[in-house]
Amino acid sequence: MHIAKRAAEISPSLTLEITAKAKKFKEEGRDVVSFGAGEPDFNTPLYIRDAAKEALDKGLTKYTPASGTLALKKAVVDKLMRDNGLSYKTCEIVISNGAKHCLYNVLQAIVDPGDEVIIPAPYWLTYPELVKLCGGVSVFVETRVENGFKLTAAQLQAAITPKTRALILNNPNNPTGAVYTKDELMSLAHVIGKTELVVISDEVYEILNYKTGIYSIAAYSQKLKEQTVVVNGVSKTYAMTGWRIGFIAAAEPIAKAVAGMQSHTTSNPNSIAQYASVAAYENPAGQAFLAELKASLDRRRRLIMRELDSVEGLSYIKPEGAFYIMVDVHKCFGKSARGKKIDSAHAFATALLEQGDVAAIPCESFGAGDYIRLSYALGDE
Repeated sequence: MHIAKRAAEISPSLTLEITAKAKKFKEEGRDVVSFGAGEPDFNTPLYIRDAAKEALDKGLTKYTPASGTLALKKAVVDKLMRDNGLSYKTCEIVISNGAKHCLYNVLQAIVDPGDEVIIPAPYWLTYPELVKLCGGVSVFVETRVENGFKLTAAQLQAAITPKTRALILNNPNNPTGAVYTKDELMSLAHVIGKTELVVISDEVYEILNYKTGIYSIAAYSQKLKEQTVVVNGVSKTYAMTGWRIGFIAAAEPIAKAVAGMQSHTTSNPNSIAQYASVAAYENPAGQAFLAELKASLDRRRRLIMRELDSVEGLSYIKPEGAFYIMVDVHKCFGKSARGKKIDSAHAFATALLEQGDVAAIPCESFGAGDYIRLSYALGDE
């Protein structure tokens, strides 16, 4: 059977491989501790669930506009002004089925075959696959440990070519936990502002920032705001991963192109989830929940660092945001675990799961072959 080239070339996810194996072991009765999940262990707040129930009771289960309800777009506009100091119109907002869907839509809207997309490494493993799906070319820029795995202005300048269409910037970062300061973002913005490239600013972890205040690169100047596509959503911050609501804020031509494509692919996001997301952004109870979530994850961040400090042979970069920590395991390469040779992060993670009932994500497909990623979004125990 013929499989289209675009599908055949997609790389399998090591994250899903490890997660599936961990799930299988749990089903077999093994006591597996999983540090793989990219979601908080919190329940969606009651006020959001109540809003969903109310929408159901009112029969709000019909189609909505393909690019999202006006009520949710207004809530997003208010959120961007309140949290980021960014002024948008509702016609510049598109609601999609999660932030991953937003990223796919944007890349499909702006990248032609052969266009280059700059991706700082380490990176979320989905970015290059999405670039591949639209025929683009991923240009990986290797960030350095001594810079906290953050892209510098000099590195960005060196990576830009006449074929560069976009830069994907994830802040706070998955998998490193790195957070760009305002000054660091401004230095990147200074370079970007001299070009016409589009910045795809993935800010889905923005509230989980333990180092600095919230700052979007789009706030640098009006020109840069027009060059930036802000991607965000409710999944990580409001413990709504399964609700599948994300949004973009972008210049009207990009938003219009994305909305048009979405109208012919998925049509509107889930109606009930949209009404629940309005409550997430607008209900005053949300601020208390976000403060509790951030404090809890910060406590777990400090806990996992203390535990890792006690393990000989391992090192890590201190995470300043999100809920991940990357652990350097290269000193274990060349050794054996119960007869199985450890020659890669994948082999390390496999042995850890099979022999220790602990699931972690190898970072080869994140552009960091010496590391595994641990999520500290699970309970303290």
